[in-house]
Amino acid sequence: MLLKGKVAVVTGGSRGIGFATVKAYLENGASVLFFGSKQETVDAALAKLKAIDASWDVEGQVVNLSDYDAMKAAYTGWANKHGGRLDIAIHNAGISPATKIQDLTVDQFKNTYDVNVTAVFVGCKVATELMRAQGDGGVILNTASYTAAYGAPTGCDYPSSKGAVHTLTRGLARELGPDGIRVCAVAPGVTRTDMVASLPQEWIKPLEAKAPLKKLVEPEDIANAFLFLGSDMAKSVTGVTLHVDAGGTNY
Repeated sequence: MLLKGKVAVVTGGSRGIGFATVKAYLENGASVLFFGSKQETVDAALAKLKAIDASWDVEGQVVNLSDYDAMKAAYTGWANKHGGRLDIAIHNAGISPATKIQDLTVDQFKNTYDVNVTAVFVGCKVATELMRAQGDGGVILNTASYTAAYGAPTGCDYPSSKGAVHTLTRGLARELGPDGIRVCAVAPGVTRTDMVASLPQEWIKPLEAKAPLKKLVEPEDIANAFLFLGSDMAKSVTGVTLHVDAGGTNY
């Protein structure tokens, strides 16, 4: 078990990449608190996980991820249940409206940044405070996107927000390294999630065909990247954005 005894939090953990990551962490011995946007999806995810193994130490909550006080209370409450520890914080929640610029309002643009950037910053800030207090470091992991490297067919708000996550990750890695806190990101390619399922197939099929591996990425592929980066196998890895995209950045 790569994460035996570790205490983790995962935002956007009720579906897709987040759910696969929560499951992988539990399978590898971690205790996990995850967050979802709706109580019904959180409850459904918990039921699925408990059906696999009722002994897993897992809880789910619905929290405003960009609200510092709410996040501080949630992270601290989970840590206090485990001797005051928080070892790994994964900030995965995100939205991708894919709205053309002529139709994209300023408020919609700001909302994308609130979910994709501000919430990640808040999570990183809260996790940093707890990890510094425990004195022996920790790991902060963020979900970026390969679209930050080349853009998207439509929806400039999403790739630009994920570019901000990439830069935030690099900056925090330098800042927090002396505290023993590693900060990395994972940049998924086109992944078989609900978000991708809602996109037009005329976008998806060419991307799948052009990818060197000729496939979509599976949520479990991203979860495995988070598993590696959160474990001691990556104890000398920080400041990187690991692309898991079937070679998609080589288009």
